[in-house]
Amino acid sequence: MHFQRSVAATTVGLAAIALTLSACGQKPGGGMGMGMGGPTEVGYIVAQSQSVGLSTELAGRTSAYLVSEVRPQVSGVIQKRLFEEGAVVRAGQPLYQIDPATYQAAYNSAAAALAQAQAQATAAKLKADRYKALVETGAVSRQDNDDAQAAALQTAAAVGVQKAALDSARINLNYARVTAPISGRIGKSSVTAGALVTANQATALATVQDLSKVYVDLTQTSAELLKLQAQFASGKVGRSGSAQVTLKLEDGSTYPIPGRLEFSDITVDPGTGAVGLRAVFDNPKGVLLPGMYVRAVLSQGVAPSGILIPQTAVNRDPKGGATVMLVGAKGPEPRPVTLGQTVGDKWLVTSGLNAGDKVIVEGLMKVRPGAPIKAVPAGAAPAAQAQR
Repeated sequence: MHFQRSVAATTVGLAAIALTLSACGQKPGGGMGMGMGGPTEVGYIVAQSQSVGLSTELAGRTSAYLVSEVRPQVSGVIQKRLFEEGAVVRAGQPLYQIDPATYQAAYNSAAAALAQAQAQATAAKLKADRYKALVETGAVSRQDNDDAQAAALQTAAAVGVQKAALDSARINLNYARVTAPISGRIGKSSVTAGALVTANQATALATVQDLSKVYVDLTQTSAELLKLQAQFASGKVGRSGSAQVTLKLEDGSTYPIPGRLEFSDITVDPGTGAVGLRAVFDNPKGVLLPGMYVRAVLSQGVAPSGILIPQTAVNRDPKGGATVMLVGAKGPEPRPVTLGQTVGDKWLVTSGLNAGDKVIVEGLMKVRPGAPIKAVPAGAAPAAQAQR
């Protein structure tokens, strides 16, 4: 009896589950499935022709506006360092003091030699002046007068030689104090007091960099330049009247001060097929440091009749071609398009669309070619927004 009651209960349970599943599969109106609930609601935008500024984003590195490596121009032992590492220095500010004893002695010797030469020149000139007067009266021979005049010229020339030697000694003595060649921020010192340095050595004592302005060196492929020139020639793109450059930093932020394009190289690098560009940016707060990786956005032209559509409205076919879905007279119509560059969150369509076309941007996941749709302006279709 117990076994019969269990079988009866199981049979009743299975019948109840079957009835429940049958009720769930049937709609109140008698139709089956979700596909019979009427046309799909989609949102669209109307394609509009407008003037669109074209730009390109290039990677680059920053470099200092001015760089000067400090090297000694005379040999000697460093007595002391006269700056703090990392400080801002002015052009002409003393940086190192080299022991000047030997150069001071050479200067004193040159000064004494000049004084001696000047004394000899004075005596020779006085003698030449006397002989010039006496030769007219016959008191001295013409030969003696000629010798006196020549001696005066020779001693005057010797004075010039000694003046040059004194100037050279003065320059070397001044070089014993190494000064900053430019204004800027100085880096670490490669020597300390007591180090022996030599004139024009390969190793720099320190490096001074002017960071009031910063260069940004960029590269652009020659193929991109040729494509842009072809667009200029065809009239599809007009030339931009601005060479302004915007900078994006490594953390994704935008540098607040726009720069300008300084020059474009005229030679293509045979190894990379790229052309070098250089932009310059003011750097009053020292935010930009040499060697930083940045991305620069360059204004390159203007598309006078460009059409912009949201990126979400574009689908890709198996071959990678771009297509959009339009609101047609008989339902949704796929349309292949040619895309240019991105402008913010939109694509620039260069061909395939006309002004006035209705592009579906909401509810694309439920749209099928030939299926009935209910098209409303984008933003006015809550159901379509939920299906995006």
